[in-house]
Amino acid sequence: MMFKKLIQTILLGFAIWSCFSIDPGQNSILAATLAETTSISQSKTPNPSKPLNLELRIDRFLMSMPAGYYTIASVENLKSLLENSQTLLVDVREASEYRAGHIPNAINIPLQTLARNLSKIPTDRPVVLYCSSGYRSGMGVMTLHLFNYDNVQGFPPSFVGWKAAGELVVKQ
Repeated sequence: MMFKKLIQTILLGFAIWSCFSIDPGQNSILAATLAETTSISQSKTPNPSKPLNLELRIDRFLMSMPAGYYTIASVENLKSLLENSQTLLVDVREASEYRAGHIPNAINIPLQTLARNLSKIPTDRPVVLYCSSGYRSGMGVMTLHLFNYDNVQGFPPSFVGWKAAGELVVKQ
């Protein structure tokens, strides 16, 4: 169920991105197509009568994702990346979770506020997002990539993996 919700969130993000990347004259077509679609997961076959094949665009987008999908897979790899003082580490958990404990030098931008805080996220240096378990950071990476950030990666082991490795945790 959680995987289905993640896929639907990704698809919605892609649809929003498409609104900004296609010709202005086609936005009404896209809006009509999205309004007609109650659930992308319910539609098994493309409807050739629709002027915009959203499923095909989404499929192309998903197929273009590189292996590993912008991730840092281990605590050691994250520590190595953090040796570069230019790397920005962003905790996308809620403020109360951040205060209870976070990775040293991380800033807190809760996932729900990410789009409103783009000015805090540089485009010219490495950015790493993490959360508790990888779910929210994955959505954050997708969101920032839809905003044309190509310098953003997620840390799927997340805070749980950091703590399990016995690494330093900061409390505020």
